[in-house]
Amino acid sequence: MALTGVLRPGHIQIRVLDLDEGVKHYRDVLGLEETGRDASGRVYLRGWDERDHHSVVLRQADRAGMDFFGFKVADEATLSKLEADVQAWGLKTERIPAGDLLETGERVRFEIPSGHQIELYAKKTFTGCDRGEKDPSHYSPKMDKGIAPMRFDHALLYGPNVDKVLDLFTNVLGFHLAEYVTLPDTDIKGALWLCCSNKAHDIAFVVHPEPGKLHHVSFYMESVERVFRAADIMAANDIKVDIGPTRHGITRGGTIYAWDPSGNRFETYSGGNTTYPDLPPIAWTWEGLGEGGGLDVAHRKLHETFLTVVT
Repeated sequence: MALTGVLRPGHIQIRVLDLDEGVKHYRDVLGLEETGRDASGRVYLRGWDERDHHSVVLRQADRAGMDFFGFKVADEATLSKLEADVQAWGLKTERIPAGDLLETGERVRFEIPSGHQIELYAKKTFTGCDRGEKDPSHYSPKMDKGIAPMRFDHALLYGPNVDKVLDLFTNVLGFHLAEYVTLPDTDIKGALWLCCSNKAHDIAFVVHPEPGKLHHVSFYMESVERVFRAADIMAANDIKVDIGPTRHGITRGGTIYAWDPSGNRFETYSGGNTTYPDLPPIAWTWEGLGEGGGLDVAHRKLHETFLTVVT
């Protein structure tokens, strides 16, 4: 079945405490390509295999975290339909004019029950990549610049009301639930991995008392070997690592979690399950998340920083 409705994660705007430090980290160490700067000072970047103008936007602010997460939808008709559906579900929406983000069309933004700003858009300038669109070259120097992720992949968000978030994403936005974790001694879903494609996940949520928190931004690597290469580059640049290299039981992806200079956690990630909307979701217990290797297959334990540090 062809993808319709919400197609994929499109962009994320990250708050950094020092823009120059942030650019050095995301452009020079992580290896994203800078594609523009706007009149408000925001910096636009993307991975070497991305063909839209940008996927990451950096904004200097007095606190770290995420401003918004945007999803690309199929077309303008889909954008209008989903806007009406979100309103019918009970949320207020805001139309943000084309050009507010560089090379991006009109966006529909709304605050979901976890306190996060989510937006949908149908148009972003397709700028291609330096390997070409016809008989593309297999190699570009950008593939070896810094850590060199292929693309922005997903984000994990912390906040309250994840049951309502689940209803919104599955019954209104057309996502399917791929995996979940139940809270201790209950059948309550406290963590969700949600897909609009057949990737392991496109966005994830964990219940948390404070609304609107960012746990991590994830960047997809071409192979697990490239994740290990990322570990060497992190060490050479004194980047503080939270977890890894290891493998998750949940999603089965290879991973390293580390922090940018502002304290935002980022992930270098590869592999993972293939999911389909007709498959029942994989269920994990709280014990399975820890001792069962759901979080960390190698060490089979929970990590305090991973559970508590958010921006």
